[in-house]
Formats: sequence, structure tokens, C-alpha cells
Amino acid sequence: MQFKSLKTRVLLWFGMVSFLVLTLFVFSFNYFLNNSINNNLKNRLQFIAHKYNDHIEEKNIGVAIIKSGKIVRKNSAFTLKKYKKYLKQKKNFFIIHYKNNDDYIDALYLEKQANKTIMIVKKNIDNKIEDFQDTFLWLIPILLFVFIFLASKMIDKIVLPINKLREATKDITVTQFTQEIELPKEDDEIRDLVLSFNAMIKRIKDGVEQLDRFNSDVSHELKTPLTVIQGEVEIALRKSRKPQEYEKALKIIQKQSLQITSIVNQLLLLTKYSKENIQESFQNCAVDSMLLATIDRFQTQLSEKNLKLNIKKIEPINFKANPVLMESIFTNLIENAIKYTPKDKAITLSLFQNTKIHFTIEDEGVGIEKEHLQKITERFYRADSARNKKIEGFGLGLSIVQNSVFMHNGTLQIKSKKGSGTVVDVVF
Repeated sequence: MQFKSLKTRVLLWFGMVSFLVLTLFVFSFNYFLNNSINNNLKNRLQFIAHKYNDHIEEKNIGVAIIKSGKIVRKNSAFTLKKYKKYLKQKKNFFIIHYKNNDDYIDALYLEKQANKTIMIVKKNIDNKIEDFQDTFLWLIPILLFVFIFLASKMIDKIVLPINKLREATKDITVTQFTQEIELPKEDDEIRDLVLSFNAMIKRIKDGVEQLDRFNSDVSHELKTPLTVIQGEVEIALRKSRKPQEYEKALKIIQKQSLQITSIVNQLLLLTKYSKENIQESFQNCAVDSMLLATIDRFQTQLSEKNLKLNIKKIEPINFKANPVLMESIFTNLIENAIKYTPKDKAITLSLFQNTKIHFTIEDEGVGIEKEHLQKITERFYRADSARNKKIEGFGLGLSIVQNSVFMHNGTLQIKSKKGSGTVVDVVF
């Protein structure tokens, strides 16, 4: 028979264990008490036998002197008729039970001497063992009931937070994460469980919100180029057009297709690696060479805006890392600095190692307002939508940088002030 209730199973096991413990206690106590009483009786009768001088003051003690199997002398208290069967026994102490009365017993002791045997019988002894057994026959069920009752109350107290936890989980859905469990007063494992549950709910809530925002942002970012492509195709197919018009439409479609490809590639870069598999892709990287190669790719953009690139220092550094992610860090940070720095300004960068590896890049761009600093690493987040209409991008660059730095157990620090430029420090 299976019990689904945890409380029922615990009470059942507790009841069985309690019954076994009580039974073992009763039998043990009965055994030791019986031995103790019998030893006391034996010692008492033995003492009487040693001191026997034809006179016994106690009325309930019978004494008989036996020679050659026959009683040669006895007192009036000795009434035992079947005494001969005890003479043949090897032991010298016996407890005699009454047939119709368990409340009293007799104790018999034999003192065997050279030519005689002294037989002493203490009569009508109060059977304390029987009283003890009778007491425990009704005491054990009462104790067992009390134990189970108290255990039930304790279990109710223990499982109350668990029941609240269970009820709270019933109210949780993908769109409903407001339910939290009230913390118990005791600082114990149940409190830790409730704290972990509430923390899990908050993480799930944050994750769902980020997922919803991510889905919304992806839909929005992909909707614009797809709408442009669809519009150009519909216009081109509406009637016959000149080759130049078809060429113009195809260039627009190509541009929008490249935007979609760029978004997808960046999203893949964000989701390709995790903490569990990133270590497998690590290899020794000459970080300084990677940085110089990245700078070289942006020479055209630097020249177009007449930006001065100040290199404080680039130290030779070898670092075990994922080369794709390291390159994405340099590419996105340098690209952002160029995008948001006005013409004829300067960008300063450095790569050096003390106790840790530092890559620092500083621009003289438009800066970032304080309220946006905490959010600029979120996917598709762009600090100034009005300004961003003039600057191409999808708001994924800093998110990729932050994720790449995180995968290398590094830190990303961004300091900026509106109108005063931005300083980004990556530390490994």
C-alpha cells in the first residue's frame, strides 16, 4: 500500500520506529529489573541460610533441613510439598509462580552443605515484574499516541511553508510572476528553500521579460528591412521598368539583405558560446597582433572623418582566449568610438598588462547620459533614438562585448558624461 502524502509516510515510519524503540525499552527494562529483583532475593535468602540457627523471625520465610532427600527439620512456615524436584537441579535459586495468582510469587534457595541441604522459601512476594508488565501494556499505546500526535503537529509546522510553496507554484504562469512566499521566522533549511524559490522566481521573471523584449526588438529590427525589400519587389513587379530602375531596386534589396545578415550573425555570436562550452574554444592568442590588425581595418573610416588615433602603448601579450570573441571586442569598441566621435577629434587606446590585462579606449564623442549607462549593454538598446537615425547600427555591439568579456571572466567598465566623451576599460 502506497501513501502519497509525505506527512502520512513520515508518521507511519515514525510510529513504527517509536513502537520498536518502546518495545525494546520495555523488554530491556523488564530483563534488568527482573534480574535485579531476583539477585536481591537470592542474596537475601543466601544471607539467611548462612546465619540460620534454628530460628527465623520472619513469618513468611520457610526453612527446612534435608538429609538424604528427606526433611529432618522444618519450621511452621515451610509448606512446600514438591520440594524434591528442586534438589535434583544444578542451580540453587528458583522463582515459583502461583497457578491462579500472578500477583505473588515464592523464592526458593538451596544451601548445600557437606551432609545436609538447607532449603529456604520466601513466600507471598509481591510480583513487581507483573505489575510493571501490566502497566506498560496500557502505557505503550498511550505513549505511542502522544508521540504520533506531537510528531503530527511538528510535521504540520515543518510542511506549512512547503504547502505554501506548492500553492504558490500553482499561480505561476508565463505571464504571472508576482507570487512570492512569505519567509518563515525560523532561520533554517525551510527558510533557505523559500529564499531560493523567491530568487528563482525573480530570475525567471527577469529572463521572461528579457526574452519578451528580445523578441520584440528582433521583430522590430527585422521588420524594417523586410518591409523595404517587400516594397521594392512589389514596385518592381507592378509594371515593366528600365534596367536602371531594376538595378536601383536590387541595390536597395541587397543593402537590406546585408542588414538582416548582419543582425543574424551578431545574434549567433551572442548565443553560440556558453560558460559550459567556451573553454573548449580557447587557444593561445597574440592579443597585441589581433588589436593592430583590427586597427588596420578601420583606417579608411578614420581617414573619412579625419580622426586622430593616439596609441599610448600596445604591449606584447599572449592570452589564452577565444579568438573570435576577442576580435569582436576590439572591433565593436573601435567601431563605436569612430561612429560617435565627431570629425577632426581624437581616439586614444592602450593595451597593457600589470597584474591583469587592460584594453582601454577613450573617445571625444558625444558621450552617454547617466540614465542610459546601465542599459547600453542590453540587446538592441540605443541611448538616443533621434541621433541613432543618422548613425547605422542595431544596438548589439556593446551587448556582444559584454557577453564576450563575461565568457573570459573579465570585467567591462564604461565611464561617460554627456558631451564629454566615453572611456571603456576591459579587464581580463
